[in-house]
Amino acid sequence: MIIVADEPSALGGVASAPNPQELLFAALNACMTVGYVVAAAAEGVTLEKLEIRTTGHLDLRGFMGLDSEVKPGYDKINYTISVKGDGTVEQFERIHQVVIATSPNRWNLANNIEVQGDQIVG
Repeated sequence: MIIVADEPSALGGVASAPNPQELLFAALNACMTVGYVVAAAAEGVTLEKLEIRTTGHLDLRGFMGLDSEVKPGYDKINYTISVKGDGTVEQFERIHQVVIATSPNRWNLANNIEVQGDQIVG
């Protein structure tokens, strides 16, 4: 699999593909989407519509190393889920709670996790 990422011209790209932050949000949304589909099926609910919109403010001064007081990441990520189907309000609330409790990508973004990496040159 090849995943293409780009940046706008102001950051040295040509805006030909999603930027890494958009891919991060897409991964979060895709993971929660899978959770909604699975949890809805378990509830016997047919989904007609599922839309997840995710936003966050990233201060580029941190990313570009222009201000050591500004972190290179988000303070907060917000998402809104619009869902429609043949379930009751109570079923949709249960589905939502299952997704919140079991989405790996949501968990990884909402909790501190250890990240290790190696660099191999040559």
